[in-house]
Amino acid sequence: MNHQASIPTVSAATLIKLTVVATLLAFVTLTVVILPAEYNLDPTGLGKALGLTALSPEAIAAAQEQQTAPATSADQGNQLIELVIPAHGDLEYKLNMKRHDSVTYEWMTNGTDLYVDMHGEPAGDTSGYFRSYTIATAETMKGSFDAAFDGTHGWYWKNNTDQDVPVLLVVEGEFEVAGKR
Repeated sequence: MNHQASIPTVSAATLIKLTVVATLLAFVTLTVVILPAEYNLDPTGLGKALGLTALSPEAIAAAQEQQTAPATSADQGNQLIELVIPAHGDLEYKLNMKRHDSVTYEWMTNGTDLYVDMHGEPAGDTSGYFRSYTIATAETMKGSFDAAFDGTHGWYWKNNTDQDVPVLLVVEGEFEVAGKR
């Protein structure tokens, strides 16, 4: 018995159509994903909408610089801060704010839920008092708040998983970076 495998044939027209479709998909991927994420170039605006421009080396370097250098201006504009909450660990990130200063924020993880307590501590207080603005378990949070008093205000995250969890924090408003605590 002689069995020969049949090899499917594709017409030249079908091959040309598939090549055109593959080329178009490659161009869309380059324009919408690769350029914003790798080169911080976003000709369509979709890269920013999808959060890909925050992944570019320039944005990461700027976020790391902001994380390590104290701010000097009260109105900080939009800042990206990258943090890592260690497995079975915690981290606090604070902003120095004056009473009635406002901040708009958004933070997100890689999809992993974290316990978060967003709170403030009055300047000069030694009693241990703090005021919580939000306590939750979530993978992302977005909002704004006005400082109830002069002092540090920010986030405490607790990671109860076996893996480190990255957090991207975006803040805008009136503050000076106090940093990790």
